Amino acid sequence: MSAERIIVTDVLPQVDCGRWPAKACVGDRVDVSATIVRDGHETLRAVVRYRRPKGRWREAPLAALGNDRFAGEFEVDAVGRWRFEIEAWVDRHAGWLEEHDRKVAAGQEDLSGELAEGEALFGPGPVDDWRGLAPGLGGRERHGASRSGTLDVDVERERARTGAWYELFPRSWGGLEGVTEVVPQLAALGFDVVYLPPIHPIGRTNRKGRNNAEAAAPGDVGSPWAIGSPEGGHDAIDPGLGNEGDLRELVVELRRHRMELALDLALQMSPDHPWLREHPEWFQHRPDGSLKYAENPPKRYQDIHNLDWETRDRKRLWNAIREVVEHWCGLGVTVFRVDNPHTKPIPFWEWLIRQVRSRYPETVFLSEAFTRPAPMTLLAKAGFSQSYTYFTWKNTKAELVELVEQLRSWSLYLRPNLWPNTPDILHATLQTGGRPAFELRLVLAATLSPSYGIYSGYEACENVPVRAGTEEYLDSEKYELRERRLDGVLLPLVKRLNDIRRAHPALTGAGLERLTWLETETDHLLGYARALDEDVVLVVVNLDPFAVHDGVCVIPAELGLPERVDVVDGLTGETYDWGARNYVRLGPGKAHVLELAR
Repeated sequence: MSAERIIVTDVLPQVDCGRWPAKACVGDRVDVSATIVRDGHETLRAVVRYRRPKGRWREAPLAALGNDRFAGEFEVDAVGRWRFEIEAWVDRHAGWLEEHDRKVAAGQEDLSGELAEGEALFGPGPVDDWRGLAPGLGGRERHGASRSGTLDVDVERERARTGAWYELFPRSWGGLEGVTEVVPQLAALGFDVVYLPPIHPIGRTNRKGRNNAEAAAPGDVGSPWAIGSPEGGHDAIDPGLGNEGDLRELVVELRRHRMELALDLALQMSPDHPWLREHPEWFQHRPDGSLKYAENPPKRYQDIHNLDWETRDRKRLWNAIREVVEHWCGLGVTVFRVDNPHTKPIPFWEWLIRQVRSRYPETVFLSEAFTRPAPMTLLAKAGFSQSYTYFTWKNTKAELVELVEQLRSWSLYLRPNLWPNTPDILHATLQTGGRPAFELRLVLAATLSPSYGIYSGYEACENVPVRAGTEEYLDSEKYELRERRLDGVLLPLVKRLNDIRRAHPALTGAGLERLTWLETETDHLLGYARALDEDVVLVVVNLDPFAVHDGVCVIPAELGLPERVDVVDGLTGETYDWGARNYVRLGPGKAHVLELAR
């Protein structure tokens, strides 16, 4: 039986009793707290012991908050898996002084016994000398010390938390060389990440035609997600897009502009993929021996076959996928957007991400898991750096508040990346709301979350569905070649928002836990503040793309702003004198993004 009298419990941060690590980014100060209890009235002291990967243990003090709760912090300055634990002990020296002072204050005259105890603790000397010795002696002796269990913090670089993404199909921009040429323009607009859907050879068997037609016509280019042909599989580049040399040049150009390349990792294969010939046991078969194609009723994907995750050859399959990812890492790819990870085993992702990061620790993984909360959050816990969210479908004030509060409850392990559109999702709000809908959704995505992204065409307000009642684009770029160039009526707004984001750590340097809702007294206006240290940004958005709305914006005292403060709208340059309660009137889809005047 344990004889330890100090109990350390309720240690934070921890995820699922320590099964998964909490998350942080380089430069963060990790807030730590614990409940520490001992019988009696002894004075307790505590520290957080922490260490970086393969480093030595260091310590930082915890302060007593009252009611047995202690708190402190430590800074993380390198990527990798950090460890921490709480150590607590009885500070007999401080405890003796506190008891002595209480008795003196109560008028007790005979303190001979207490002074004898003091000499045993401190050595000969007057009480005033002992006061100077107490802090050092109490910290060294650590009488009755007890430690908590050890917990982990997964520390990644800043890109795991923040970034502005732009998605484009390279075949619509002149291949990899054409993408390289447009990098300076994308950089000038303030984007951080260029994300390319699969760049691999596309299968010919059962190739899909335009608008997802089951049969391709002559000249149809097929879907990039139908990966694999005689030219190669997941480790090859479609010859029509370029070669590895072109990819390296793209990476160099991106780095020259302090940008990064994200590639799509889609673990699905066309009937022509080399693996079907070389490793048929890796794929799903029907009882009659025929290969199953992918389905998500009512959708059918005859041009795609899924892996059999229960194959007896699991070890070789997992390692083959790891080799694919590391191949692209070796060519300079630092970010992967993973297609539908919730349809693959979570233990596989936990293994793969740790394997890749052990060799390429800077690698960032974005989970495209539009699924139920439980698998979405489990993927984040298993190691994904970021996750798509339900933002694309949340448009009313109540829906947005509910979404953000849900994301805040996951902030220990899930970092959101907000997308108002994707190649698969053209929401009804964008189809019917015109340019104002595109503007308001862009402002929300860019100011609610440290990471957000748009799919090309958004800046031009492309909003025509293939048919009524669907979220698919007409003449979808997934199935046909388009001739793209970087233009569109929203590009000035995109640039301005990205400039504001870069100027304000409040928008990019912390997650949604630093967001404060602002009362507007109307469901049409959504108000919120993003704050980090002395930096504060106030945002009010008209959620109605069809009508003007007015209301108020109430600034709570907890933000710590002066009673009157000049604020400048970063979108228009207009200046306002704001106080605790402020009148707001906004046109359809318009917004204030207010910075404190300097």
